[in-house]
Amino acid sequence: MKVLELTPSRSRRQSTPDSLPSVLSSASSLWTSIYAPHSDKLLKKLAQSHPDLPVHILSSHYGSLLADPFTAAPAGHAKVGRVLTSVVAIACLRAQGGVGPQVTSHVFGLRKAGEEPVGEGEEVQGREWLTSEEGATWVLEQVDALVELVTAGRGSSFATRAKL
Repeated sequence: MKVLELTPSRSRRQSTPDSLPSVLSSASSLWTSIYAPHSDKLLKKLAQSHPDLPVHILSSHYGSLLADPFTAAPAGHAKVGRVLTSVVAIACLRAQGGVGPQVTSHVFGLRKAGEEPVGEGEEVQGREWLTSEEGATWVLEQVDALVELVTAGRGSSFATRAKL
């Protein structure tokens, strides 16, 4: 029986001079899809804290981390897509704690994902419900329950728990 190799033989996230325009374009597209119509205003607000902050967030977090590294998933690879990317971002930030504004932003992004057309390979069972207010609340509650279970009721040890 042949087993599919699920680990790539090369990094799909390492920017190169050839891939950089695509990474930056993917970052900008994802950022805009989450934060429009406030995307430009938010970037300007981030730049007030430090001029490199929006550059770092877009190129490192949205381009190299959150955006899909390929348009169509190669054989043996899953395409996470916009909805599940938002779910993962919410889960990681909520479990970390202490980053309420970022959690809120990604909840907003999850809700907006339900308004966008489904991309190729991005079908998610229960998508309409998951991107609803009820679905977003369920994601938060499930993460909170896992944190409670894993930490035996002590909460996140990283920072003060975020309250939404």
